Amino acid sequence: MSETLERWGSKRAFILAVTGAAVGLGNIWRFPYVAGENGGAAFLLIYVAFVLLLGLPVMMAEILIGRAGRRGPMQSLGALAAEAGASSHWRWLGLFGAFTVFCILSFYSVVSGWSIEFLVASVNGNFDGASAAEIGAGFESFLASPGLLIFNHSLFLFMTMTVVAAGVAKGLERLNNLLMPLLYGLLLLLAGYAATTDGFGTALSWLFLPSFGDVTTSVVLHAMGHAFFTLAVGACALMAYGAYMPDDQSLPKAAFAVAVLDISVALLAGIAIFSVVFAQGLDPADGPGLMFVTLPIAFSELPWGSLWLSVFFLLLLLATWTSAINLAEPMVATLQGLGWRRSVSTLAVALSVWLIGLLSAFSFSTMAEFRPLFGRNVFELVSSIPPDIFLPMGGLLIAIFAAWVMPQVRVKSALGVGERGYLLWRTIIRWVSIPLTFIVLLGGLL
Repeated sequence: MSETLERWGSKRAFILAVTGAAVGLGNIWRFPYVAGENGGAAFLLIYVAFVLLLGLPVMMAEILIGRAGRRGPMQSLGALAAEAGASSHWRWLGLFGAFTVFCILSFYSVVSGWSIEFLVASVNGNFDGASAAEIGAGFESFLASPGLLIFNHSLFLFMTMTVVAAGVAKGLERLNNLLMPLLYGLLLLLAGYAATTDGFGTALSWLFLPSFGDVTTSVVLHAMGHAFFTLAVGACALMAYGAYMPDDQSLPKAAFAVAVLDISVALLAGIAIFSVVFAQGLDPADGPGLMFVTLPIAFSELPWGSLWLSVFFLLLLLATWTSAINLAEPMVATLQGLGWRRSVSTLAVALSVWLIGLLSAFSFSTMAEFRPLFGRNVFELVSSIPPDIFLPMGGLLIAIFAAWVMPQVRVKSALGVGERGYLLWRTIIRWVSIPLTFIVLLGGLL
């Protein structure tokens, strides 16, 4: 199998693409409510530590496999395993990664469709003057409307897959170059607005002054799991991107830049969200409803609330859009590696994700009582098992392959950091990252 001919047009394009894959619901939807449920600053500090000790080394491992193989995930793993004299079954890790992303994208598209609905509602001023009870009831009514959920799910998936169909340079790179700077601009605008609210000081204290008495085993496990989820490692998506990486780009510098950009989005989103929440005396531990119930309640009471809420949901839509595009790419790349044309691969992925996504959409209405496993409906299963179990399982296998199986000469070449840098990375991933990843997997299983 020949090497892929596609490359990112620049070093900046690669960093924006990987950041686009990492930044999404995990940073803007999941981080605030997980931080809210786990004590704020203590969770944040542990989360950042695990990004550096756990997420970053495994991210580098995943990218370097793709860079060394210069093919789709399955083909890179198979070729590198053969070169090392290892089992050819390692190539199935690429298929497992594609399946993981497939499951995640099926519910991701449904939830991202909510941001379309709420953006339109915010622009129309639907939340102005509404009571907490009315906003909460409106959200429940929306979830119970399968037609609306399916429409928004379909629209979001169409937006995503048309970009993927255009290819790496004309589709993904062009959109990332446009939308990622816009996303950060909107975040800074919202954070600037948050600084004018009465809750800004309280939010900063809550996010940055840790109380270690709040630290429990559960907080640590949540921080580890979120560090894994937010960097999009473990699903071979970054492996696909590593195959397109420019030859002269420093992998460690690029990965570190992505980690910093990813953490900064979570921090800025946290400041913007919790400033408004605290200004209105609301509970930061409101769980998944924080985004779609608590925030509209908070903004409805503030001057120019509809405008700022519209900016927020536009930000959320952009973040989920870039993330979904970058998550869909490895599935398309996997099918292309099997000899399929890009257009056919994109259509097959789009239809499959759309169909499975319908099960998540129906989980709030007609299929609410269908609970096939562990007493959970389909949405609860696909939004918990893939990120909590499949991602760390994939990450563990990726780390083991890069650190113990893959020819170490190829690892050194792909890392490009010299002997000392390679030994530091190898020591951390073998004796710190792999054990921590196993703990994350064990926590997800339990």
